[in-house]
Amino acid sequence: MADHYETLGVSRDASVDEIKKAYRKLARQLHPDVNPSPEAAETFKNVTHAYDVLSDSQQRAEYDAGGRNPFGGGGGFGGFGDIFDTFFGGGGGAGRGPRSRQERGEDALLRIEIDLIDVMFGTTKHIEVDTAVLCETCEGSCCQPGTSPITCDICHGTGQVQRTVRSLLGNVVTASPCGSCRGYGTIIPNPCVTCQGQGRVRARRTVSVDIPSGVDTGLRLQMPGSGEVGQGGGPSGDLYLEIKVRHDDVFSRNGDDVLCTLEVSMADAIIGTTSTINALDGDVDLDIRPGVQSGDVLVIKDRGITGLRSSARGDLRVGVQVVTPSKLDHKEREMIRQFSERRRDPKPELAHFQQGLFAKLRDRFVS
Repeated sequence: MADHYETLGVSRDASVDEIKKAYRKLARQLHPDVNPSPEAAETFKNVTHAYDVLSDSQQRAEYDAGGRNPFGGGGGFGGFGDIFDTFFGGGGGAGRGPRSRQERGEDALLRIEIDLIDVMFGTTKHIEVDTAVLCETCEGSCCQPGTSPITCDICHGTGQVQRTVRSLLGNVVTASPCGSCRGYGTIIPNPCVTCQGQGRVRARRTVSVDIPSGVDTGLRLQMPGSGEVGQGGGPSGDLYLEIKVRHDDVFSRNGDDVLCTLEVSMADAIIGTTSTINALDGDVDLDIRPGVQSGDVLVIKDRGITGLRSSARGDLRVGVQVVTPSKLDHKEREMIRQFSERRRDPKPELAHFQQGLFAKLRDRFVS
């Protein structure tokens, strides 16, 4: 790699003003607006990089020192971490090396609503996810196609710069991330124009989700590797889906059982009948025995929800509510009166305390 002083055409003891003046002169000759040739563009990038380093006093000092200990590596310690390493059996100040540009992507959390019928047998949903995906232009390299990163001329690929500080313990060498390459050890002179050197872009994509049977509101499903692509094309994070089961006006659930209420006329409750119920998974016939009472629960086996991680199904529990007619004509009222007299039912009277109808029905549902 060319020497920065030679690139700008100045001496090693040039002042800041001399460096700035040399840069401006070269910029007027090489700027793409003035000289559109590819060679001039490449030279202009090198000139700009040289100016960025030499115009910053700290980076210039690090460059002049070669990115190493300006005192010739005399100290036996490498920062506070290395001091402890020295006393407690560690190495003698070896650096940890440059950090990788590839980082694991963030996890993502989405909330998805499903219907009760989806819970019964499970389902597959296709959802739109706005997330980070791998840049197709650079394929995660962060570089413009045909180019590659170059070794940092400040830290010489180590990702760290060292400084020597005099202390009571002697010369202590402290290490810190290189400010020029941000600790990566390399510099990308030609970043990808599509992702601006990130290796990933924002995009919408469709994800297919297999939702098992038996899930309930609040349950989270984990989809490993379906989250955001990491920085620099790093591995993807995970996608978490939080389930919410929509309210159903007719059916509810208790565990793997499906609950519903059937209104039965007074006449059908007395003499019995057969009713076809439009259940979640299709029609089912229900025999209503004579004399059924409000609050009774009729059970249809194996017509409930398929259990989570199980092939067994719950039951369909049908709570009966006998509907007493509120409007009768004269003839109907007379028939009921005659029926009552024939039955000789006792007059209404107080009885021991009982729970209300709805509480009774609820308890029978879950018994």
